[in-house]
Amino acid sequence: MALESRMFGLWDSPITARSLAGNLRLGEPCWDTDGRTLGWVEGRGDRGVIVVHDDERNGPRDLTSDISVRAFVGYGGGDFTLSHGDAYFVGQADQRIYRQPIRGGRARAITPAFGAASTPVVSPDGRWVAYVHTYEDVDCVAIVDSDGERWPVRLGEGRNFYMQPAWNADGTRIAWVEWDFPNMPWDGTELRCAEFVADGDRPRLGTSRVVAGGHDIAIFQPVFGPGDGMYYVSDESGWGHIYRHDLATGEVQQITSGDSEYGMPAWQQGMRTLAVDAIGRVHAIRRQAGRETLVMVNGDGLVEERTGDDYTSISSPALYPPVTERPLARVTIIGSNSVTPPRVVVIDDGGRKTVRRYASSEEAPKTALSTGQAVSWPSFDSEEAHGLYYPPASEHFEGTGAPPLIVLVHGGPTSQVTMGWNAQAQYFATRGYAVLLPNYRGSTGYGREYMLKLRENWGIYDVKDAKYGAEWLAEHSMADRSRLVIMGGSAGGFTVLQSLVEEPGFYKAAICMFGVANQFTLASDTHKFEQRYLDLMLGPLPEAAAKYRERSPIFHADKIRDAIAVFQGDIDRVVPREQSDAIVASLRSRGVPHEYHVYEGEGHGWRKAETIEAFYTSVERFLKERVLFG
Repeated sequence: MALESRMFGLWDSPITARSLAGNLRLGEPCWDTDGRTLGWVEGRGDRGVIVVHDDERNGPRDLTSDISVRAFVGYGGGDFTLSHGDAYFVGQADQRIYRQPIRGGRARAITPAFGAASTPVVSPDGRWVAYVHTYEDVDCVAIVDSDGERWPVRLGEGRNFYMQPAWNADGTRIAWVEWDFPNMPWDGTELRCAEFVADGDRPRLGTSRVVAGGHDIAIFQPVFGPGDGMYYVSDESGWGHIYRHDLATGEVQQITSGDSEYGMPAWQQGMRTLAVDAIGRVHAIRRQAGRETLVMVNGDGLVEERTGDDYTSISSPALYPPVTERPLARVTIIGSNSVTPPRVVVIDDGGRKTVRRYASSEEAPKTALSTGQAVSWPSFDSEEAHGLYYPPASEHFEGTGAPPLIVLVHGGPTSQVTMGWNAQAQYFATRGYAVLLPNYRGSTGYGREYMLKLRENWGIYDVKDAKYGAEWLAEHSMADRSRLVIMGGSAGGFTVLQSLVEEPGFYKAAICMFGVANQFTLASDTHKFEQRYLDLMLGPLPEAAAKYRERSPIFHADKIRDAIAVFQGDIDRVVPREQSDAIVASLRSRGVPHEYHVYEGEGHGWRKAETIEAFYTSVERFLKERVLFG
């Protein structure tokens, strides 16, 4: 069928604001210890629901209906687990851990109602539940009996942060990752392993020692394997590779190598990239140039790909438990690619992939969607920056000339966009916009040295790399230089505002979601997890006060003259509403073209279906008025 010519940005898209609002958020797949029940968490609006799939003959069913499931330690995550026929999960309303039978029955709390819990992990005998707990900004690894009959006991304490507790196969050892201010978990952490002793009803730790990591070495996700082996990811080589530590001999073996990453920035509790089977094979997520692949690594470091191009963005591998003596390699993942929304996928020993849940109806044909591609470009100092490019896509229309471009900046700033389903990129690309997602210097996935480039340089490399990426695309006729838009949320929103301050007139319009405008108030008002983040991104206060002022858009808002739409949640505890209010007050006083949308009951990102639909509708209208016809 011949394509109909139509102006870029005005194409009819198969992806609507309403359809995006109805998509599920899928996360944290895990198997019960019987090997017959698979579970995962679904985000439905502002609620979290545990869904279980009992066996291949029955479809998925909701397990939790009365209690919304969501943990709030840091940025959340670590919502639940399955073990010995029960689900253990964190209730959103009171942050207690609940236990509920998978086969039916009511949930009952097993931890007291104070503070917040996360990442419950059950001992192999089913008797104990270890978890991360925070109360009045004091964090610890705690343990409670699985019946909840006794008061919890602190096992690990005295450090600022804890994450990723794990048991060994016989329940005699427990490990976790811990670290202190000012580090973030990708800067430097320590892996601690301790003997676990159950003295009657009073559990305690025996010998405890740090087995890996340090102030300038980041450790990610300990996993116990067969025998005395413990596996983890360390970036001590300059890349996040898998190591095996023999707890009996102390021998350490690096079992992967090369310019690839097997860990990721631990922005949330409960994140994982590794699973180890009964014969010591590691099933892991490998990241290279924005592409993620599930691989199987044997003890000699031989790597076998399991997913190929079917899924190029992967999270949370979970192994089917070995219910027989024959070690199984049945792995469950959340997988997507640039034209496939997230799915819960089971991969069997022979490589066959079975989808257990779809995040969306997937009504849009893949031929109508944009396929992302990795790109790199020289930045202002001739060093290379990386990113992903989504060209305009349609089955029915074609534009003439170069398309308008949306530079979509990720948050963090220590984060990365990968070659997976990106609803925002597809929403715009299928309407005739090109989209650039820069993994500016400071992003992860390209080695530790690349990540450290942003230290004390936030507001410089992110701004310049995004600008030079847009210019490079324009020079190669992949973007219209006269119709450039920059868009981002949180730390990406800061890059948006700072770009308008530093490069007035370069972008025709901007879209800022809950963007950081005042670094001083961010340092004083944000939550504990990021309380000292700026010590590394800008420098410690008061010594770096001048830099904080220089990189706070609110003090230079008089330089902003380009049209901007600002979006904010009214209960955001990470970037409080006052930051957006202050920017908008400056815009209003000077008559700068702008819109301001505040969403009630929303925090740091949108969860309600009505908010998501309203957001995309407002953004599309704004772009038509300010970019296409402005």
